[in-house]
Amino acid sequence: MTMLGWLVGIPLLAALAVLLVPRTAGRTPRVIALVATGLTALVAVGVFLRFAGAPADADGYRMVTEVPGWGAPSLGIKCRLGVDGLNVGLLLMGAVVGWAAAVCSREIRHRTKEFYFLLLLMTGGILGAFASLDLFYFYFFHELALVPTFLMIGIWGRGEGRGPAAFQMTLFLTAGALLVLIGLVALYLQLPAGERTFDIPTLTRYFRDHPPAAGVQGWIYPLLLFGFGILVSLWPFHVWAPAGYAAAPSATAMLHAGVLKKFGLYGLLRVAQPCLPEAAAEWMPVVATLALGNVLYAGWVAMRQTDLGRLLGYASVAHMGFVFLGLAAWNEVGVTGAVVVMVAHGFLAALSFGLAGHLYEQTGDWSLRQMSGLGRAMPFWGAAMTMAALAGCGLPGFANFIGEVTVFFGLWEVPALRGVTVAALFGALVVGAVYMLRAVRRLVHGPAAEGVQAADVTGLSARLPYAVLLAVLLFFGWFPGVLVEKVDAAVAGLMPRVQAGVLATRSP
Repeated sequence: MTMLGWLVGIPLLAALAVLLVPRTAGRTPRVIALVATGLTALVAVGVFLRFAGAPADADGYRMVTEVPGWGAPSLGIKCRLGVDGLNVGLLLMGAVVGWAAAVCSREIRHRTKEFYFLLLLMTGGILGAFASLDLFYFYFFHELALVPTFLMIGIWGRGEGRGPAAFQMTLFLTAGALLVLIGLVALYLQLPAGERTFDIPTLTRYFRDHPPAAGVQGWIYPLLLFGFGILVSLWPFHVWAPAGYAAAPSATAMLHAGVLKKFGLYGLLRVAQPCLPEAAAEWMPVVATLALGNVLYAGWVAMRQTDLGRLLGYASVAHMGFVFLGLAAWNEVGVTGAVVVMVAHGFLAALSFGLAGHLYEQTGDWSLRQMSGLGRAMPFWGAAMTMAALAGCGLPGFANFIGEVTVFFGLWEVPALRGVTVAALFGALVVGAVYMLRAVRRLVHGPAAEGVQAADVTGLSARLPYAVLLAVLLFFGWFPGVLVEKVDAAVAGLMPRVQAGVLATRSP
């Protein structure tokens, strides 16, 4: 089996192993999950390092793998995996976050077998979705990862509101997934009957040479835009995210907010924009306006939060706005920045929700009104939370800064979006800084709150995931070229294909 096959297969095989373990096996499910996610992370590092040296095919993909026996040739379905600059960073991020989520799931003390089975299933589904070069498996793996989210919140979630939060999340994400499914099937049906295929590179080439009529693009693209947008918490369809993440166990919030939510953005970038370029161009002003809603509205609401879980949920929604702004710019600089923000935010969201989960486990609460001055009793936790807040503010030195500033440069290149650029800068530099730094000042600094007992993160094994997540953010912040060069090469190849599709559609 190839490296990509192992990357997707290890967590899925481990999930099957956990399922076969007897309930009386004690810590065995956790051990299996830790070993499997650790190996998966190492394979992802190997894929990332080997990427530049692997030969590319005609479509720019490397390490292309076809899984035998997992297809339906009569329908044009083949389980093909591949990697290029758009997904190589996402695969690395997804695997590392999957490992960190497994390590940070010490809070799970009942029904551990079921929990780690779902966690491994979610990890394998996430990696399969990002690696798939087939629309059928692209969608299938996403659903495989999405279903455990609802179950994990409903069974192991926090607070009395976990049931309603899981139900609301289920309704929104199911609606978004349904819109995406309708859009993808409609796209598939645009091919001639004898040439229909779910192969993404083939679809991209076909629609570049034979772009659908403007009317057809005009009704398929909104299905994909709003379907994927709901999955990403695009404003005003974001309301499921803060409540869902606040109620989710740490590992679930880390994986969903950090990784799975990027599926919608990746779908727009990989499928919707290249296959429906004219409609995408017409909808970009709408995307920019809605993205500004993410940055400003979610940011303002975050400033009013007194609950750390909801504050981080709204912060995650706000950061997704920067990715949509990069897509709205639709130039090499903006799209490259959008991909970098996706990767950086994945590490940051996992770090933030992991640290917040440790606080909740210690205190049973994370009310910003009840707790303060925790830095004295929890120096490691306080230092890590402070660094996470600084990364969220876009401080230079962190990968988040590289992505966001690149998005702003890409936006400024579009004269019609310069007003949006100024407003988004205000949201990033002022609104974002206020809600993150004010929360850290309250939690970490100041006088210690009376009656609050909390223990620090102790032991190498407990501190390691937070240290690794911070180290990756700093590494890509200090050496951005390691990631940006990979992304930029893929984006540079994508833009001419999209522009050619627009010109072909507009030709008489």
